[in-house]
Amino acid sequence: MRGATHARPVRPVVCAMALALAATACGGGGSDGGGDTGAVLSSSWGDPPNPLEPANTNEVQGGKVLSMIFRGLKQYDPKTGEAEDMLAEKIETTDSTTYTITVEDGWTFSNGEKVTARSFVDAWNYGASLKNNQRNAYFFEYIDGYDKTHPADGGKQTADTLSGLRVTGDRTFTVKLKQKFSSFPDTLGYNAYAPLPRAFFDDHDAWLKKPVGNGPYRVESYTKGSQLSLRTWGAYPGEDKARNGGVDLKVYTDSNTAYTDLMAGNLDLVDDVPAAQLKNVRSDLGDRYINAPAGIIQTLAFPYYDQSWGKTGMEKVRQGLSRAINRVQITRTIFQNTRTPAVDWTSPVLGEEGGYRAGPCGDACVYDAAAAKKLIKEGGGLPGGQVKITYNADTGSHREWVDAVCNSINNALDDDNACVGNPIGTFADYRNRITDRKMTGPFRAGWQMDYPLIQNFLQPLYYTDASSNDGKWSSPEFDKLVDQANAENDAARAVEKFRQAEEVLRDQMAAIPLWYQNGSAGYSPRLSNVALNPFSVPVYDQIKVG
Repeated sequence: MRGATHARPVRPVVCAMALALAATACGGGGSDGGGDTGAVLSSSWGDPPNPLEPANTNEVQGGKVLSMIFRGLKQYDPKTGEAEDMLAEKIETTDSTTYTITVEDGWTFSNGEKVTARSFVDAWNYGASLKNNQRNAYFFEYIDGYDKTHPADGGKQTADTLSGLRVTGDRTFTVKLKQKFSSFPDTLGYNAYAPLPRAFFDDHDAWLKKPVGNGPYRVESYTKGSQLSLRTWGAYPGEDKARNGGVDLKVYTDSNTAYTDLMAGNLDLVDDVPAAQLKNVRSDLGDRYINAPAGIIQTLAFPYYDQSWGKTGMEKVRQGLSRAINRVQITRTIFQNTRTPAVDWTSPVLGEEGGYRAGPCGDACVYDAAAAKKLIKEGGGLPGGQVKITYNADTGSHREWVDAVCNSINNALDDDNACVGNPIGTFADYRNRITDRKMTGPFRAGWQMDYPLIQNFLQPLYYTDASSNDGKWSSPEFDKLVDQANAENDAARAVEKFRQAEEVLRDQMAAIPLWYQNGSAGYSPRLSNVALNPFSVPVYDQIKVG
């Protein structure tokens, strides 16, 4: 078979999706003047729970920073979401199993070290090793030898490197997968696949205090709980050079406080407008408010390691709870139509060709109080007679919507105590409780896509022992269908297999889909050329100041 260079882009994510998501704009307007390339802007932020290692960051706040200080083999276009070559000069395969990757010449890290094939191979081996305890290790699972570097049973690893990785030259390396994965190149823009400099390995503790990457920004300082300061790296070789002097990411534990600071002129950018301000945001900010479609879904997850929720028959209770949630009313009154009731487990941003379809959840996602009561009764009732929805209270306006969901459930079941919210003070503490398997009832599980493929909405969240399968749900049937989808060379057939896997989720109500979320942001008159990418993250490097 003739060799082929991988050039199939993911399906574009376009601004026309705004109609489906009730969005109003793809990006902020304002003057698009030259700006002050040395001026620094300030933006709201939340402390990440984990160190800023590429293979150890699987949440939004840390991901924002990694996307500013690193560039990988692929980069997702900030407007379309298309997977485009960045450090990859070419990615070639003849069988969708073995890939030959050539790294573009001329790239360095901000400390002057050259980016080579070894920079990627060493980073991926580190991420895959069980002894390094990286939360994104699962992303290397399809590479040959992963079972030796990261045994599924948690036993002792018998290899420190992946047998499927081999450096073949200063700028070339090969990747051998354990099975066909035709979309593998499209995943390589995810932060877990970023290259690492030798400084990461030679003095790891020092690197963690001040990470060194190869992106348009470098870390100047970080005071946990206060601020992370990034400054433009003048020698950055990429075409997407920063158009400002840097970004100060200021830590907020309350998004309303951040919004107040924005209005007072003490902050330049808020990238999550709190629900309490949505009624006023247009009059407050005018065209400096952004409401754009994004690959985000909110769900309620369940702790399947808890016998109360993992036992047979509980799918009816979960279906009943889903039917007790009035999504239409909540998205209208709490979120002012900046959310759209979910009817599946992916996102409309993908489009039908990319795997989204309206309706897989069916009646199970439609409010019906009588049906909710019947299903919960048939399933044996609520464990302990009550559900507590756990969430982090510091970001995202979660208190408002959790209270609204509980009110909806209580009204549907005619029981004022059927559901209560269970707030956790900080996102870091919340994530630690999830990681330590301390959840005893449903909990908030928002998902922001890592890359725009249907596979990313299903596999990391629901595949057995996947990196973000926080509830530890497991289904051999689901896993089999995902494996078959990944092995398909034909995109349409792959999508159909993923849709069949999604139907397994539906039948078990593995998680309750709530709503699709738009990205929202507000910014000060100092800024222009502000936009959110399809991941709802500000395109910081293109923002102009002054």
